[in-house]
Amino acid sequence: MRLIIAGCLAVLFLACGSARAQGIIVPGQCERCPPRPIPLPRPIPPRPLPRVLKVKSVKLTASIDSQVATTKVEQVFENDTPYRLEGTYFFPLPDSASVSDFAIYDGEKRMSGEVIDKAKARQIYESIVRRARDPGLLEYAGKNLLEADVFPIEPMSRKKIELAYSQVLKADGGTVSYNYPLGSGRNLLVQPIEQIAGSIEIKSPVDLKNIYSPSHEISVSRDGDRRARLSFESNGRVAQSDFRLYYSLSDKDFGLSLLTNREPAKDGYFLMLLSPKSDLKATEREAKDIIFVLDTSGSMSGEKIDKAKSALRFGVDSLFDDDRFNIVSFSGEEHLMATGLVPATKEGKQKGRAFIEHLRAEGGTNINDALVTALKQLGRAGSTQMVVMITDGLPTVGITDINKISDNVVKENAGRARLFCFGVGYDVNTALLDKLSLDNKGATDYIEPAEDLEVKVSSFFAKVNYPVLTDLHLDLGGVQTELVYPKTLPDLFKGSQLVLIGRYKGSARNASVRLKGKIGGKERSFSFDGQTFPEETLQNDFLPRLWATRRIGYLLEQIRLNGENRELVDEITSLGTRYGIVTPYTSFLITEDAKRDPVGRFASPMTMNRVAKSPESGERLAVTGQSAVTQSRAEKEYANDKVLIRPDEYLRDVRTVGAKTFQLKNGVWTDTDFNERANLTATTVKFGAEEYFKLVTEQPRLAEFFSVGERVIVVFKGEVYRVE
Repeated sequence: MRLIIAGCLAVLFLACGSARAQGIIVPGQCERCPPRPIPLPRPIPPRPLPRVLKVKSVKLTASIDSQVATTKVEQVFENDTPYRLEGTYFFPLPDSASVSDFAIYDGEKRMSGEVIDKAKARQIYESIVRRARDPGLLEYAGKNLLEADVFPIEPMSRKKIELAYSQVLKADGGTVSYNYPLGSGRNLLVQPIEQIAGSIEIKSPVDLKNIYSPSHEISVSRDGDRRARLSFESNGRVAQSDFRLYYSLSDKDFGLSLLTNREPAKDGYFLMLLSPKSDLKATEREAKDIIFVLDTSGSMSGEKIDKAKSALRFGVDSLFDDDRFNIVSFSGEEHLMATGLVPATKEGKQKGRAFIEHLRAEGGTNINDALVTALKQLGRAGSTQMVVMITDGLPTVGITDINKISDNVVKENAGRARLFCFGVGYDVNTALLDKLSLDNKGATDYIEPAEDLEVKVSSFFAKVNYPVLTDLHLDLGGVQTELVYPKTLPDLFKGSQLVLIGRYKGSARNASVRLKGKIGGKERSFSFDGQTFPEETLQNDFLPRLWATRRIGYLLEQIRLNGENRELVDEITSLGTRYGIVTPYTSFLITEDAKRDPVGRFASPMTMNRVAKSPESGERLAVTGQSAVTQSRAEKEYANDKVLIRPDEYLRDVRTVGAKTFQLKNGVWTDTDFNERANLTATTVKFGAEEYFKLVTEQPRLAEFFSVGERVIVVFKGEVYRVE
């Protein structure tokens, strides 16, 4: 077999330079395959052939050293037909990438290759697109396309392909981006990639800050401030979006990264990341006062109380000598370890462990009095103050009205302490816990029956032991912003970062961003000059949908806590339709696979029923039980989670490309920005015609949009383009 690499195919690909297609093998007669020495076996492969071969697995290993990235990829394809096949392999390379290794394996045999002329490569590619009549193939051509003939592909067998390439990553304003194509093949792949795994090591001569992926949940481990290793693993369709990674380089105590996206004549979107240095010394941390509040009602008996006590011991043992603490246990009435706050010295910790050892589960649940009593133990505001409550039940003793409980806690707290709530199991009142944390600048998390209470709560204690900057205030240097999330800036801890997303108007080329907060009770200020909010940029096209997701999460939370009203429902419906996001108020056709998918969030069976109901029905949303916990966690993922939601993976009649959403209407994939009455200049072309390829050659960005189908309407740069 010969291996042909087309190194400079200059059209039909993303103009922004991040590859948007997983490597594929297209079955069919190879354009340049030499005559076969023996005839192909019978039976003859059927027509039509499969669109592409199934992808069994993708393994990504990358090393980034001083912004030079070396990426190694191992892909395994499967021919699940009873026929020997031949095909063409395509893989889009990033701009300026240099291939250092490429191999197609036939058993243990390794193939060699040569480079062909780019004009010939483009001609071959266009002929495949025309012959296959498959617009999805437009995602597989571009500025740098690796192309190879593959033969033989034996029946009921797997074919492994390995490649390695190097590239110099760009740093824009001190923020470095790395992208790997995983997701765009969803327009071609019949089924999702079964297994995806990635491992990336970063080495830098400058401190690393703000390691962030908006596309995948990554696990990050650091070795000092200049080395980091991250990994991710996933299965199924949910994780099949292009892998995106951002990190910033800065020698300052705090690092800032700014990403923007803005279409002409529209509001802009920004994502701002702020994080402290990771190599934080104990002397640089903020001392804290913390009250642990533990529910010891009868429902906590057995394994739950044992694990809660273990988590509480971890929290006490991990405190520093200059911290102060107390423990309040409660059932029908509350019990204090001590009056006031106890220094977390050796003697103080021994007292805490002895108190924990004697805790027993019995009685009812008096949440109001327990929290009010806990807050009374705190002194005046000044140091970092926290209250951490663990409960598994509803308020059954004393005041049980959630609004009265919340009002009492807010009044007693007076803005001093952050309140963190952990709800254990499904019998909690999610409306109460979420309202308590929201009104007191904290957060709520839920531990479902299959999860480990001890591990989750201990992990939280480990994080909050290192407060770095509290009472945050961010000044964006006069840039006009709106609808920025989160609404209340959380405190910064060691190893954490602030992720802020919003919209902006106007523009600024040299804005000075200023971060203010408290360290050791003293005001501190940090400046980041030279930040740009441009009038137009097509980069980071995931930002509008990410912002809409956060906005929807916030609105859903407001509805659940305060009740439905037409204005909020209409906005959720509008955002869901515009950006293709599944919500309880957005009516999309959802596949059966999505309904069965437990990570489908609002596409789950529990919420499918909710979608079909009128938002004006007056139905009260559940505040307790499994559905209430699931709903609350889903809202938090939408509102706060760093993972980019890809709702189009669940929807049969909705597809997203970059910042655009297309809905299938009367057989035409129609841009949700399209308005028949706008009277914009229109251009009509026929799929696969000469004018079609000429247009996407002149406007490479259109190739992405045209890839959704043979019949498309898209609004681009103030004009309407129709593909028929």
